[in-house]
Amino acid sequence: MSAHFTVQATPAARAAGAVTETVASLPATFGPMPAGHSGHADVLVVAGSRGWAAEAAGAVQAGARGIVVANPEPEDTSELAAAADAAGAVVVLDLRWAANPALAAEGSGPDARGAVRSGLGTASLLDSVATAAPGTDPRQLLSDHLAALLAVAGRLDGVAVLRLDTSGYTASGRLANGAPFTAQGVLTAARPAGVDIRLYTADGGVAVRVPDPDAAWPAEVRVTGPHGDLLLPTLYESAHRFAWRRLKEHLSAGTRPDDLAGFARLTDLYATLTAT
Repeated sequence: MSAHFTVQATPAARAAGAVTETVASLPATFGPMPAGHSGHADVLVVAGSRGWAAEAAGAVQAGARGIVVANPEPEDTSELAAAADAAGAVVVLDLRWAANPALAAEGSGPDARGAVRSGLGTASLLDSVATAAPGTDPRQLLSDHLAALLAVAGRLDGVAVLRLDTSGYTASGRLANGAPFTAQGVLTAARPAGVDIRLYTADGGVAVRVPDPDAAWPAEVRVTGPHGDLLLPTLYESAHRFAWRRLKEHLSAGTRPDDLAGFARLTDLYATLTAT
């Protein structure tokens, strides 16, 4: 029988990570703090707005066994990583698009990461468009966008922001093989929020479509090559639920994910862009 972990979240964290609905989908593993309980919950959910890393580090030092960070913005996580290492705590980042299981599946299953990286040797261009509602902070959208690109491509060189304003942004750079990539951000209500990534190679390419975590439809990964057009298995699970399932597995096994190490690469890249 698996262990049961109590969960505590602020209203901001519940809204950012759809915590109530997601925890309800895993009732055998997670549940709310009992009424009148004065101790600390096993798992704390933190909204990823400014200061989240310090808040999470404080929770780990206070005894939290697991931390879920909902849609984190780039921050220095070195203090949090040190606290988690010392306490043996599990920190999982529920990223807007990069946490979707279609991008990086469990085990050796087919995913966008494997498809894109296997095609990087003959890649000629990677083009991507992220869409969000009007009024969204374009800098946060850029961060979410870059996180998704790093998740599938693994490395981005010479990244530069060519335009950033209230309507979106344009960024460019190079892939590992020197081929160019472009990243467009568009704030509009004319199309659903999400990110589209297209890799063009010598004999085909990869097309990835990832909706927002709260959307009612799954991500889609399509690979085109000499074999024809192949749609990878559809995973009917949101980024939110996948993050919580990974938390469950690490808590149960006594292991720790590499979320913070991967996020440090995003933070370093984002810092170079905002400093220019």
